Amino acid sequence: MKTLKFDNVYLLSSASVANRIENQGPLRGQFDAFYEDFYCGEKSYEQGEIRMLRDSFNLALSKNNIKIDDVDLVYGGDLINQLGISHYFMKNIGIPFIGLYGACSTSCLAAINASIAMQNNGVDCVATFCCSHNATAERQFRYPNEYGAQKPVTTTSTVTGAGTMVFSKQKSNIKLTQCTIGKVCDFDFKEVNDMGSAMAIAAYDTLIEHFKNTKTKFIDYDLVLTGDLSNIGLAVLKDMFTVQKYQNLDRLNDCGLLIYDIKKQNVFSGGSGCGCSMLVTIADVFKKLEKMTYKKVLICATGALLSNVMIQQKMSIPSIAHCVVYERV
Repeated sequence: MKTLKFDNVYLLSSASVANRIENQGPLRGQFDAFYEDFYCGEKSYEQGEIRMLRDSFNLALSKNNIKIDDVDLVYGGDLINQLGISHYFMKNIGIPFIGLYGACSTSCLAAINASIAMQNNGVDCVATFCCSHNATAERQFRYPNEYGAQKPVTTTSTVTGAGTMVFSKQKSNIKLTQCTIGKVCDFDFKEVNDMGSAMAIAAYDTLIEHFKNTKTKFIDYDLVLTGDLSNIGLAVLKDMFTVQKYQNLDRLNDCGLLIYDIKKQNVFSGGSGCGCSMLVTIADVFKKLEKMTYKKVLICATGALLSNVMIQQKMSIPSIAHCVVYERV
């Protein structure tokens, strides 16, 4: 697994749209917009998710007066079967689109694909997006929220939100400089109510590879941020690095613990879902890079490649993680 380097990938604009619970957490007031209910003014949860995605896309373009015709290509994805949210949104946009499924790792997966397209294929401006919705994801992967099913404390709460990033060759303050593409990992984990532990091995594998390829350590970054491990998964990951005698683990944190306050909010172990790492990256990391609070951040979004069909056949849960490095120019 190689770490790819990029010379001309800059963040031109970004926008995040959250829901009420997310806006009650530590990032309160930092989102570009938020809705008070799961329906977001629409007739169904799925249509509400599409609306959040549409809002984030329109806001990202309007921030920098970007026109639809300026965007050459779009990468994006969500958690719903056949990327239903993404496809129903893109059908009216009129820009070439490549749908991606990386589960909760989609935010980094889309940014990586955009960077490769810009670096090697003459594309000048690429938009990326991803979204998730607690009600739509729970209905697909576990049980509808309306059932009131009991959940163990290891459960992660799917973030309701959407985010869009626009990358360009036009220079800006934030640059995407490197990426490490992860491998599918599986250590025979089968507990569907503990996605953090399922993904920890993938995060470890990709981060170790990134550190080896770039000859860096935790101390070389202002922050190393995993995507969706939350409380349990992050503890497992830190134990792995501790065994290998890695230092400066105080630089390691998780988006699922930054978007929610697990001591005050009823979110079990913390956040997960496509929107988790995307919202934290846009609403928190990018703003701190702009202010030069951070100069170099490594984000490792993680995804549990869960399939209801496979789980019913008593098969395990594979996982994957992808790394990107954002730097303040």
